[in-house]
Amino acid sequence: MVKLPEIKQGDKAVCPRCHTTLSALWVEPVLQPVSCAISALIMLVFANLFPFINMQVSGLYNQIKLMEIPEAMMSDDYTSLATLFIIFVQLIPAFCMVAIILLCLEVRLPYRLKVIMGRIIYLAKVWCMVEIFLVGVLVSFVKLMAYGDIGIGPSFVPYCLFCLLQVRAFQCLDRYWLWQTIQPAPELHQTPKVGTPGLEQGLRSCPCCMAILPIDEPQCPRCHTVGYARRRNSLQWTLALLVTSIMLYIPANILPIMVTEVLGNRMASNIISGVIILWEDGSYPVSLVIFIASIMVPTLKILAIGWLCYDASDTGKMGSNLDREKMHYLYEVVEFVGRWSMIDVFVIGVLSALVRMGRLMSIYPDVGAVLFAMVVILTMIAAMMFDPRLLWDRKKMINQ
Repeated sequence: MVKLPEIKQGDKAVCPRCHTTLSALWVEPVLQPVSCAISALIMLVFANLFPFINMQVSGLYNQIKLMEIPEAMMSDDYTSLATLFIIFVQLIPAFCMVAIILLCLEVRLPYRLKVIMGRIIYLAKVWCMVEIFLVGVLVSFVKLMAYGDIGIGPSFVPYCLFCLLQVRAFQCLDRYWLWQTIQPAPELHQTPKVGTPGLEQGLRSCPCCMAILPIDEPQCPRCHTVGYARRRNSLQWTLALLVTSIMLYIPANILPIMVTEVLGNRMASNIISGVIILWEDGSYPVSLVIFIASIMVPTLKILAIGWLCYDASDTGKMGSNLDREKMHYLYEVVEFVGRWSMIDVFVIGVLSALVRMGRLMSIYPDVGAVLFAMVVILTMIAAMMFDPRLLWDRKKMINQ
């Protein structure tokens, strides 16, 4: 249990044990996120109105808008990839920006609606992949420079600004402050003891709004989230998702993710062959980016999640006393870097939409891209299902 001090604008309070930020009060805590969110929505509108990027090969010219990327994937019967693009790159970021504006300005809305928006903002934050898509576009530029002239359209700069502004809007929004504006935390019938674990006092924290609740009260009266002192069957769910992702990861690396057709000749390539081709062409930085994001990160993430599950399990309690802070830091790194593996999926989406030059040159997605996207999503959910508090429970049992 930690007692939050009075925080001045520009300061933040962190946990003395794991150094996680508990609350941060930005300068102009309402104006900053609202102005960034409004500006981001304006930039998103402009980014969808005009051509995004263009390409010219041997006198043939093609340009695409943002929404033509999922249309191209749908025309190739890859509606699943198109749906992921629309949700992660357009719908979720736009909804979160609207929710930030309405909640920060305290617009008169039904309380239930405010609660739903507050819950979705932080649940959907990790699924906003605007910056990952933008990096994927830049990687696509380097890949296509060997085949023709690549240019940016009028909507490219607005989309870059949208990416920066939505990241800043999330950064300036403090969860503790936001829920206090929606409704103050419910009162406790006992006085918490600072410095004593909540489990020993019969208390738990709400995973959504951070309210302190009695341990026998499953539903939070403020945000209506059902929770427990420790996430039920956390390790079982995490391991089940992890095993499923491993089963998909093997064919995702073997099967082709992209088909390139040049002068009528079709050439299928998987992730590893794509990295090798880029390296042989001299695109060393891009080859390293794809290798790290699409091969190294998923592999290390699977190993790291497995290690975390082992360390938090009863079997792990019999092992060595590793530093809990380092294990918690490992968990935070795993949770952060996992979604960046979607770069390769977005690269394929951009290439398949832009490179449509008939029999001269065309690029299409293949089944490996769908499997790889599922691996990334499953490992992200696996990291979310893991309860990092189990690591600190293990420290207490070791000390005893």
